[in-house]
Formats: sequence, C-alpha cells, structure tokens
Amino acid sequence: MSMLITSNHSRDIVGLKYVYPVLSRRASGLSIGINFNTNNACNWRCIYCQVPDLTVGAAPEIDFQVLEDELRFFLDTVLYGDFYQRFQVPEHQQVIKDIAISGNGEPTSVKAFAEAVALIGRIATEFGVLPNSNYVLITNGSLVHQPKVQAGLKVLNDYGGEVWFKFDSATNEGLALMNNTRQSFQTHTQNLLLASQCCSTKLQTCLVDYDGKGLSEQEKLAFLQLLTTLKASDANVQQVMLYTIARPSLQPEASRLAPLPVEILNQFADDIRCAGFTVSVSV
Repeated sequence: MSMLITSNHSRDIVGLKYVYPVLSRRASGLSIGINFNTNNACNWRCIYCQVPDLTVGAAPEIDFQVLEDELRFFLDTVLYGDFYQRFQVPEHQQVIKDIAISGNGEPTSVKAFAEAVALIGRIATEFGVLPNSNYVLITNGSLVHQPKVQAGLKVLNDYGGEVWFKFDSATNEGLALMNNTRQSFQTHTQNLLLASQCCSTKLQTCLVDYDGKGLSEQEKLAFLQLLTTLKASDANVQQVMLYTIARPSLQPEASRLAPLPVEILNQFADDIRCAGFTVSVSV
C-alpha cells in the first residue's frame, strides 16, 4: 500500500496524467496538484529541481476531456471514497488545503492556459472545494508579460486564487545561478508587478547552501531592496514564503547543494518582517 509523505511529490502516485496528490509542507495538508507539463519540459532549469529527465521547452497541448474526467474522479475519491485510508494520510492532514497548478515545468507555458484555469475552477467549485480551499498557481513568472497568461491570472483571481511567484534571487547573478535563466532581475520584477495587478501574489523563495557559502550578504540586501521597491509601488504582494530543499535535486549541481540551516532562514525572515511583509518558513 502506498503512503503519502511530504518528501514524496511523485506525479504518478495515483496513476493519472494531470492530477496528483501531495502532502504539502507549505499548505500543511492535502494539496491537489495539476501537472500541465507532462513532457517534463520547462523554460527554466532550477538547480534544486527534482523533475526527472528535465528538458527545455513548453507544456504540450492539454486534453481537456482527460483533465476534466481525472479531476472529477479524484475529487470524488477524496471527498466520498477511501483515498485517505488507502494512502495512510494522518487524520489531522485529511483536508484539501489547496488545488495547485504546478507540476513538472512552467505551467503558464501551456497554450490554453486561461481555459485550463477556468475549467479547474469550475469543477472545484461544483464539488464545493472552492472557495473553502485555496486555488494556487505556482509559477516562475517568466511568461507573465504574455496576454494569455494575464488572462489566466485574472480568471484565477475571479475564483479567489493566488499566485505563488518564484523569486529565488534579486540579482542577475543569482537568477542565472539558481534558475539557469537569462531573464534579468529588472524583467523578473516587472513580471512580478504585472502578476500582482492581475491576482493576489505571494513570493516563493527557495534558499540553498551552494558550495557551503550559505546566504551571502549581497543576496540578502538585494532581496530586502526588492521588498522596499514592492512597498513603494503598492504591489499586491504581502507575503514571502521562505523554504529550503527537502528532497535531493536531480540536476547536475545536486552534489553542491545543501539545505540552508533553519537558523539562517529564521534570521532572514525577521529581516523581511521588519520590511513590512508576512513571512512563512518551511524546512
């Protein structure tokens, strides 16, 4: 019998194409994941990524009938079936905390992004999961400048959802190192501001100990300056979610990575609170 644990985010644990369950550290309960990137393709390559055989590219076209059938089947199993018993989910975690569009790559790269967001929202509302649970998009934010992505964010907002926007570094050097992207800090910040105009947005920041160097003063100060900029712009960003790696990376840099000590995370969280933001820390 399978068992859901926070250190296992397997996309095929229930044998479905698009839908998978996760016991989320950050959500503190059952997160229903939606994976558009069934081809393991992403436009970034984060050094801590746990996706196997990751390739550079976009999500394939969605089979909307399969997505609908799977989501209906899975919600029925969780709400009215024996899902929690079969997967040995602890009683205190037997609650749907969120539906999270995430998966094995950048979800906003799918062509019919807004239509997919609407379909998921409609079905989840029909089952009574929304608005009682959260509706989340986990994104690297790199495509927010595209009209089709902004349209999807506005649909997400209509369902009371929120964007978890990846912002691992506030320097060009840090973005290149952590995310293997050529997108500049300036462009990334502009996309963040655009996202927050379309939908409530939280920053999702993964901090790692790379080559034993810890969190540099340069990176810390740059991130705090970013928060000052956000405050001055009246961006709809009120929370920062700090976390570090909990599972081994499947990228070439894996041997050079270690979790950042919780003491450093908590110290940085205090600095962020002083900047006027709510902070959560997950280890």
